[in-house]
Amino acid sequence: MRTAYCEDRPTTTERNRRTLQRRSLVGASLTHALHDGYTDALYAFLPIWQAHFTLSYAALAVVRALYYGTMGVLQVPADHALRSASPRTALILSTILAAAGLAIMALPFGFTGLCVGLVVAGIGSSIQHPRGSMLVTDSFGKAARGPLGIYNFAGDLGKAVLPALVALLLPIRPWRPVLGMMAALGIAMSIALIPLAPAARVNINATVKAAAGHGRGGFGILTAIGALDTATRMGYLLFLPFLVHGQGGGSPTVGIALALLFIGGALGKATCGWLGERLGVVGSVMVTEVATAMLIVTTLFTPLTTTLMLLPLLGIVLNRTSSVLYGTVPELSDGDTGRAFAIFYTSVIGSGGIAPILYGMLADHSSRTIAVLASAATAALIIPLVLVLRPHLRASSAADSGESSA
Repeated sequence: MRTAYCEDRPTTTERNRRTLQRRSLVGASLTHALHDGYTDALYAFLPIWQAHFTLSYAALAVVRALYYGTMGVLQVPADHALRSASPRTALILSTILAAAGLAIMALPFGFTGLCVGLVVAGIGSSIQHPRGSMLVTDSFGKAARGPLGIYNFAGDLGKAVLPALVALLLPIRPWRPVLGMMAALGIAMSIALIPLAPAARVNINATVKAAAGHGRGGFGILTAIGALDTATRMGYLLFLPFLVHGQGGGSPTVGIALALLFIGGALGKATCGWLGERLGVVGSVMVTEVATAMLIVTTLFTPLTTTLMLLPLLGIVLNRTSSVLYGTVPELSDGDTGRAFAIFYTSVIGSGGIAPILYGMLADHSSRTIAVLASAATAALIIPLVLVLRPHLRASSAADSGESSA
C-alpha cells in the first residue's frame, strides 16, 4: 500500500514543473490584463482629447494609432530582439515602458507630450504580446491551447475593469492625474512580476508545431481573418463613446457601456469551448460574425437603455472569433510559434491602428452612422474567408491525428 501511494504521489520534479507553469501563467496573464486594460482605457479619453485639442474624427484616430500602430509594427522586431532575454526581463521591461509612456502623457507637455507618450507606451506593449504568449506556450507545450485561452481571457478582464474605472474617475478628476494613476499601477505590476515571471527561459515541453506544408497557406488566411475581425471591433469601439453621448449618456455611462461590452467579451472567451465543440471552428466563426454585424447595426437605432442591454451580447460575439483565431495560431504556424504569434499580432494590431483612421475619414466625409455600418460590413467579409480556411484546419487536424497515432 505504501509503495502504491508513493508511486501515485508527484515527484519533486513534477511539482516544480507544475509550480513553474502556474507562476508563468499567472505572470503572463496579469501582464496581459494590464496592457489590454491600458489599450482599451484610452477609448474613455477620446472625447476629452477631441474637445481639448480640437481634433476631427480622422485626426483623433491618427492620435490613437500612434499607440496602436507602434505596438503593431514592433511586434516582430521586439520578439526577435528579446528572444534571448528571460521572460521576467521581457515582461517587466514591457510594463515599465508602457507605464513610462502614460506618465509622459500625464505631464503638462501639451499635444506633443501626448503623442510622444502614446509612442513610448506602444513600444512597451509591443513586447508583451509575443513574449507573454511564448511564455505560456513554452511552459505548457502541446497542452497550451487551454492556458492560452486563460491568458487571452485575462486580457478581456483587464479590458472590462480598467476602462470602466477610468471612465468613472474622469468626471471627478482631471484626465492627466487619471493617467498618472494608471502609470503607478504599471509600476506596481512590474514589482509584482519579480517573483512570478521566470528568471530563465522556459522549455518544459516541446513547442507545438504544425505539420510541414500545412501552416503557411492557412496561417496567411488566418492573419487576414484576424485583421478584418480586429478592424470590425476597433471601428465600433472608436465610435461607441460618441454613440452613447448621442443617445443621451454622459461620461459615466460611456464607462458602463465599455465595461458591459468587455464583460461580454470575457464571457465570449468562457463560452469559446462550448460553442466550438458543437459548431466547429468554421461554424462558430460564421455564426458570431453574422451576429456581430446584426448587433452593430441594431445599436445604431435603439435607445440608450436597449443599447446598454445589447452590449454584453455584442461583446460575446465580438471576442468569440478572436479567441478561436488566437488558439489556432500554434496549430497553423510553420514551426516557429514565437514568430507566428508576432506576425499574427502585427496583422491584427496593424489593422486595429489603420482601420479606425479609415472609418474616421469616412465619418468626417459622410456621417458617423455610415462609418459604423462600414464596420458591420467588415464583419460580413470574414464569412467567405473562413470557408477558404476550412481545408487548412482539416489538414492540420489530420496531421495532429497522424502524429498521435505514431
